[in-house]
Amino acid sequence: MCDHLFVVTGGPGTGKSTLIEALARRGFRHMPEAGRAIIRDQVTIGGPALPWGDRALYAELMLGWELRSYHEAEAMAGPVVMDRGIPDIVGYLRLIGLPVPAHIEEAARRLRYNGTVFLAPYWEAIFAQDAERKQDREEAEATGRMMAETYAGLGYEVVELPCVGGRSGRIS
Repeated sequence: MCDHLFVVTGGPGTGKSTLIEALARRGFRHMPEAGRAIIRDQVTIGGPALPWGDRALYAELMLGWELRSYHEAEAMAGPVVMDRGIPDIVGYLRLIGLPVPAHIEEAARRLRYNGTVFLAPYWEAIFAQDAERKQDREEAEATGRMMAETYAGLGYEVVELPCVGGRSGRIS
């Protein structure tokens, strides 16, 4: 277990990346989210590994990204804030009704983060869709529930983050 790796998970548009960026400005080391980068790259090159395309291939690319992020962060000193983790891939596949390949399950079981995982819950005041985040409110809420269930099922303690700040109360 890598006690110094702290995962922030939840549905899309819940402020995870904004929170992590604010922590980074305060000097915390962090690892970026896989999903958005993969979507941008795949759209740029006309690739099929997209959440609205080949979802299984998208999950495999996320696994590669998360494995690299895990090993890079594992070697860092001090706390590292992770924008999602390997169990998020398990949750994603379950959410969309695809089977979870054994190697992804094994990665989620073997490569452990700090025992406390932080969940950013759906929050109407900050939820927004964009070119890479196409999920609606219902899917965003379902994603958060699935991530909480997935991490808890893997033995993590899931702590829900409070909804504070919002569009009018900036996190800086």
